[in-house]
Amino acid sequence: MISQFFVLSQRGDNIVFRDYRGDVQKGSAEIFFRKVKFWKEDGETEAPPVFNVDGVNYFHVKVVGLLFVATTRANVSPSLVLELLQRIARVTKDYLGILNEDSIRKNFVLVYELLDEVIDFGYVQTTSTEVLKSCVFNEPIMIDAAHMPPLGPAALFMQGNKRMPGTAVTKSVVANEPGGRRREEIFVDIIEKISLTFSSSGYILTSEIDGTIQMKSYLSGNPEIRLALNEDLNIGRGGRSVYDYGGSGGSGAVILDDCNFHESVHLDSFDVDRTLNLVPPDGEFPVMNYRMTQEFKPPFRINTLIEEAGSLKAEVILKIRAEFPQNITANTVVVQMPVPKYTSRVSFELESGAVGQVTDFKEPNKKIEWGLKKIVGGSEHTLRAKLTFAHESHGNITKEAGPVSMTFTIPMYNCSRLQVKYLQIAKKSKTYNPYRWVRYVTQANSYVARI
Repeated sequence: MISQFFVLSQRGDNIVFRDYRGDVQKGSAEIFFRKVKFWKEDGETEAPPVFNVDGVNYFHVKVVGLLFVATTRANVSPSLVLELLQRIARVTKDYLGILNEDSIRKNFVLVYELLDEVIDFGYVQTTSTEVLKSCVFNEPIMIDAAHMPPLGPAALFMQGNKRMPGTAVTKSVVANEPGGRRREEIFVDIIEKISLTFSSSGYILTSEIDGTIQMKSYLSGNPEIRLALNEDLNIGRGGRSVYDYGGSGGSGAVILDDCNFHESVHLDSFDVDRTLNLVPPDGEFPVMNYRMTQEFKPPFRINTLIEEAGSLKAEVILKIRAEFPQNITANTVVVQMPVPKYTSRVSFELESGAVGQVTDFKEPNKKIEWGLKKIVGGSEHTLRAKLTFAHESHGNITKEAGPVSMTFTIPMYNCSRLQVKYLQIAKKSKTYNPYRWVRYVTQANSYVARI
């Protein structure tokens, strides 16, 4: 199946390298990094996840700044190899607690032991953290997470929420706490990535939510868990489930187009009261993946106006409004807009009293970029950009600019209204009361407004 596996840093340093079959040249890591760094094919500046160089297929995924790469000369399914790379990254994070260059270098013996158990002669054996516990014996060397920047969607909840323990998402599933004890706790994250396209007049053209209910368990003894979702949840666009599950329709109902469940989930009572019963395996895993194309309230509205101010100048007014409640705050918001190719200079004007906002003109790509550190629900923000052109425009400036795209992350908010109503854990004793953390996050997958 695969010939080689390696992990590269952002600088191109080889952190981990394993050759399984010996049929691909040893310098493949350097060839791959040069190709990715200086990718110029098909008019793109970023390399696709799969490409071929001199008869060798290269597959890669980027996880928290690290490149996980596999090579092969065989004609294998790209989706299979990309899924394998994601799972290797997840298993490594389960064992190390924190996935970064430092943690991999300090635990290289453990990482190589994991790789030898996961892949044998290029063929996958298992990617289950629970199965690997019985055959991997090296203990992880834990690194201090206190001085590290948060990484990944789940890590967002380490900021600003004093109830959340600082080590919530940076613990190994195999290492014990200092003193030999394990803190009994379980994390459930509802992560939604939204794709939305607005017309030039502000109407919604397409809308889609790709969601997952992610679970990470630190419970000893793997007790049974009962997780309840909305009672008015329907699966299938007609209000009837594609699995022929019953359910009451209605204007307030949550209607999912389709979904799938982890193999450990039992659906015996799902058609009756929308509860999922499972015995969670060790490590992080998706309890349920779902997709929704029903119209939902967009978290942001984008208004754009372009006015010509003479033959060589134009003014762009960008306005964004947060449509979510005031007690919710969006983080790391970035708005981008391509401008005409003959734009030579851009000057920006922010609203008075603007804090935590940065602007930039990306001249090689001819894009203006507007970054906002945070946006409180219900607020409105405006940016004015004055464009100077190298020569006179002979066409419609509006057609040569845009569309406006946006990326953001909104903790403790979800557009689908899918909720975890309660999380029951089978009690081993009267005093057994583990910590339960249920958290929500919404991220932009493709959020675009046409001009």
